[in-house]
Parts: sequence; structure tokens; C-alpha cells
Amino acid sequence: MAEWFATGRIVDAILVLVAAEAAMLLAFRWRTGRGPAPVPLLCNLVSGAALMLAVRAALVQSPWPVVAGWMLVSLGAHLGDLVPRLRNPAGLTLRRTSLPGVPGTSDAAAAFNARPRS
Repeated sequence: MAEWFATGRIVDAILVLVAAEAAMLLAFRWRTGRGPAPVPLLCNLVSGAALMLAVRAALVQSPWPVVAGWMLVSLGAHLGDLVPRLRNPAGLTLRRTSLPGVPGTSDAAAAFNARPRS
């Protein structure tokens, strides 16, 4: 296992899993029309993959500009995901909004005010 870290193969294995995740999510979206939007999904995954490649470069003792370069790629992909969200206030919610008229859980709900049975 130590060799996997020393050679950076652990990062290669994780990147294969990330690529499989992307393929499955995009295929799910294509078949059902549901799931994450492709561009934000890919920006998010590319950002994480670039950070992992920076870690890999550090593990195999690459020159610092290589590590910094992967970190800059990650920043660019992260901004590609973040900037559209900041321009669209609804995008900051990650599309997780409560439905109007549907009661939620609060301290005013009966579950919070019920007395335990003795």
C-alpha cells in the first residue's frame, strides 16, 4: 500500500472512480432528464480532480510549478462553477428550496412541544 502512495497510483485509482461517477451521472441525466446539470457537475469534478493531480504531483516530488499549475486549474474549474451561482441568487440554493405552503419542522411544531409520556 505504501508503494501506491509513493508512486501516486492511489490518486490514479481515485481519478478512475471520479471518471466513472461522472459517466454514470451524465448517463442518468441523458436517460431520465433528472440529476445534476452537466456543466456545473463537470466543473465541480474537474476542480476536485485537479486538486488530486496536485497531490499526486507532490507525492512523486514533481517541481513546484507543476503542483501550482494543477492548483490553478482547480481554481479555474471552481470559479467556472461558482461564478454562475453568484450571478443567479436562486443558484446559491443548489436547487434545494422548500415548497410554498408545505410546513417544515420548527420549534413551533407539535413534535417539539409534546410532553413525553410517563
